[in-house]
Amino acid sequence: MMQPTRSRPRSPLRSRPLARIRAALALAVAASTLAACSIQIQSAPDPSIPDDTMLVAADNGSPLFEKNFNPFMINKRVAAFYMYEPLIVLDNLNAQEHPWLATGYTQPDPSTILFDIRQGVTWSDGEDFTAEDVGFTFQLLKDNPSLDLQGIWSYIDTFETGDDTVTVHLSAPDVPAAQLIASTTLIVPEHIWADVEDPTTWRNPDPVGTGPYTLGNFAPQQYTVDKNQDYWQADTVAAEHLILPATNTQLDVATKGYDWAYSFISDVEGAWVGAGNQNTYWFPPGGTIALFPNLTKAPYNDVNVRLGLSTALDRAAVGDAAAEGYMDPAGQTNILLPNQEDVLNPDIPDSGLISQNTAKALDYFAAAGYTQQGGKLVDASGAQLSLTITTAAGYNDWLKGVQEVQKQWGAVGVDVKVESPQPAAYTLALRNGEYDFAMGATGGTGNTFRDFNNLLSSEWVKPVGEEASNNFERFSDPAVDKLLAEFKVALDPAVQADLADHLQEVVYDQIPSISLYYGGSWGLFSDAKFTGWPSADDPYASPKTYESTPLLVLTSLKKVNDD
Repeated sequence: MMQPTRSRPRSPLRSRPLARIRAALALAVAASTLAACSIQIQSAPDPSIPDDTMLVAADNGSPLFEKNFNPFMINKRVAAFYMYEPLIVLDNLNAQEHPWLATGYTQPDPSTILFDIRQGVTWSDGEDFTAEDVGFTFQLLKDNPSLDLQGIWSYIDTFETGDDTVTVHLSAPDVPAAQLIASTTLIVPEHIWADVEDPTTWRNPDPVGTGPYTLGNFAPQQYTVDKNQDYWQADTVAAEHLILPATNTQLDVATKGYDWAYSFISDVEGAWVGAGNQNTYWFPPGGTIALFPNLTKAPYNDVNVRLGLSTALDRAAVGDAAAEGYMDPAGQTNILLPNQEDVLNPDIPDSGLISQNTAKALDYFAAAGYTQQGGKLVDASGAQLSLTITTAAGYNDWLKGVQEVQKQWGAVGVDVKVESPQPAAYTLALRNGEYDFAMGATGGTGNTFRDFNNLLSSEWVKPVGEEASNNFERFSDPAVDKLLAEFKVALDPAVQADLADHLQEVVYDQIPSISLYYGGSWGLFSDAKFTGWPSADDPYASPKTYESTPLLVLTSLKKVNDD
């Protein structure tokens, strides 16, 4: 069942370039090397790289590559995503599903998924791909739980294969589980993997997949992948070869003629577009950068305090401080705009954007018992409202955003301190609920239910000191849990849409997190050899180079005609 869309009134949005999201909260913050350069950056492609070959900044060695193409390992090479394919490809930017190794799926009831498996597909060694390979992959993940990175067996009870179908029976009614299983499970060939002694340690050095590319030359500093000439949609694949270096610095990307990169570059117009090589870029929103209040602590558990803090913010200034004006303010809805406007609740004012209004903020603070005295926001006892914002050391863009929040909240009388522990300590504090406010990211999964469930469901709530895997702010509301429970079993698109509207109202009214700005997906492209990249005019896919979304890009490009 492909995720439905619906018609919604369009809302005017700011037209400034959009900004990045820290991919999976793990992207290293870009240095300011290029911004500091006093010379003109010039792209100089290697003349030995032919016109049918792309240089791609997608993988990174530490500092060298390990030859690991096991698609179920966290430390696999990125090109494993170009070799092994899922049943559907989900684009997280616009929440669209694309049939892939499955031509589609249906859900006759909330506990059953029927996948129609694509016929006429072969593995890169010439063997036929069948429904049995899908069933084998499911069983492999059940038998080896450490390989089940997405936890699909927390949803599956049993499955059975037919001639060209696979039927999955869930352990409980869960409509959104179908998309998760279909989009995140990379299918492997039974005739290869059945003979692997220990798939949990096997590095799969000679990968055999159904995808558009096969492994070419491999060295610790660089590897290549070659077009799979027998790929089931080979006529859509323009690039004959991809080159993936182990080192991809900002300076490398700007000067060495890269065709595709997923990377923040300071002064993108000057350092990337101005470098020549017909360079272009697109920075669409990939998630929402937000402040998570610790709802187990007073006074942050008072909605009026949260509303006051939210209304005191100039979000545009926060986004501009964080990353050079590439980022747009985020609406207080947990919905990505403009990509997901069809999901937006039309009754929420201004697409959920909260404008700075100091007088209104002070009214909210007054309702919580705080008034301004001598430039300080104090309670009835005269104690100043004080809080600490936690962000990760080295995430310099987030730190700049936090410092702007610190300045703005300070202007209304709040005493704000900033802590920047090392990333591991930051993550532990976030998960353990040992903070006042924490900078983080929310949404952007491509699935409306998961975006709200991860933020709001009390199923994630743990006592302070115990690690939570989602809902770090520890929001809990039985009425919201009821909405989520209804959403989880809803097959009717109209019911899903209505529930999404209500959940947006919860985020808007109760402020479980304070949305700041949309984090961006950092797409850098060159039109010198290949065209058809995703763009604001043609937003068919995320520009990211990892996970399965690149399959949409690699099958959409056209080679530049030199004639």
